[in-house]
Amino acid sequence: MTDPARPVPKACIIGHPVAHSRSPMVHGFWLKELDLPGDYTREDVRPENLARFIASLRERGYVGANVTVPHKEAVLGLAEVASETARAMGAANTLWFENGLLHADNTDVAGFLANLDERAPGWDRRGGTATVLGAGGAARAVVYGLLARGFSTIHLVNRSRERSLALEAAFGPAVTSCGWEGLDRALSETNLLVNTTSLGMAGQPPLVIDLAPLPDTAVVHDIVYIPLTTGLLSAARARGLATVDGLGMLLHQAVPGFAHWFGRMPSVTEDLRAILVRDIERAKV
Repeated sequence: MTDPARPVPKACIIGHPVAHSRSPMVHGFWLKELDLPGDYTREDVRPENLARFIASLRERGYVGANVTVPHKEAVLGLAEVASETARAMGAANTLWFENGLLHADNTDVAGFLANLDERAPGWDRRGGTATVLGAGGAARAVVYGLLARGFSTIHLVNRSRERSLALEAAFGPAVTSCGWEGLDRALSETNLLVNTTSLGMAGQPPLVIDLAPLPDTAVVHDIVYIPLTTGLLSAARARGLATVDGLGMLLHQAVPGFAHWFGRMPSVTEDLRAILVRDIERAKV
């Protein structure tokens, strides 16, 4: 029974735009499943209003928030306490109040790893070599996670060599930058291929690469989840390779925030995934 003297905990997702976010669906499912009082909403905040909004987060009745584009980098500097992971990423996606202070974390790393653990058990057993397409914030989280799991070589393939060289400098000798012209060689020794670019996403140009050089034991992961089956995953399945879509990363990265805000650790289940899959397929956006 809800205590009328105690305010109902409320969280939100902050972005611009943010109407497309499915986070309210995820957290709403968990609140209902665990029979917890609480609410989760969207807040469309323009970049020029972000600092003012974060400063008033508690006054607005929020116990914390998720943060999405374009605010992940900026919000890190507005928190009073940042996790080691958030500092390493240079970005945060989860905020909560603890001991009167605003804390920030980046749960994309945990979400990325948990999704692969669930959908491709043993994917990191051999460690070895990974190839990561892209060099933005998502690529940074992926590289950080792969190094933590013992991958000894990570090839970064990106259109802008400057950005991939910056990640190479940040993460050390295990990370090597190469242009698209070096992709075939990189793929020939790859255990795990990860696409972190927007190519292949609904409304974006397709990602067209030749997967023939990949070993038969390679795993192909696309962090895009709209559509669930991207051109990259279709091509990988046609070759008989193990594949992992990006929906699980969205679900698993949401778990720590929910625990901070509502006091219970939720589970990513097939029932929750099925609800999101139906919504994505119905909306096509």
